[in-house]
Amino acid sequence: MNRRDLIQRVVLGTTALIVIPSAFTSCTKDAAPDPLPGNNPAPGGGTGGSKITLDLSLPENVVLNTAGGSKVVQTLLVFNTGSTFMALSSICTHQSCTVDYVNSADNIQCGCHGSKFSKSGGVINGPATASLASYQVSKTNNILTITL
Repeated sequence: MNRRDLIQRVVLGTTALIVIPSAFTSCTKDAAPDPLPGNNPAPGGGTGGSKITLDLSLPENVVLNTAGGSKVVQTLLVFNTGSTFMALSSICTHQSCTVDYVNSADNIQCGCHGSKFSKSGGVINGPATASLASYQVSKTNNILTITL
């Protein structure tokens, strides 16, 4: 064995020791955190009684006035479907990445590992196996109220 072969084997062995263990642990399933720590909202509309209000006339919320518009508020994904407003946990149930509403695809997608969810939060494609928590949204004039 010459010097070049020895160096190549050492580099390959070291790389394998670093890369292989991280590949096995990159997609382990951990429990997703509560969407709003301290509030402990329940999926499907919540029972905690806490509320978040959004004034749609404010510049930071104006994106929600358009069909397909969405934004993350605290750890909630709020979006306008064109016919109604929806609020779901913005935390993917697979690896806790932030999900996005994709109007053109008419679903919610996680950019980390490719999970897809319906507008109601149900899993369309994995690796996620659990639905996103959903919350009741009501609109009065220009005020959206999300009940946790």
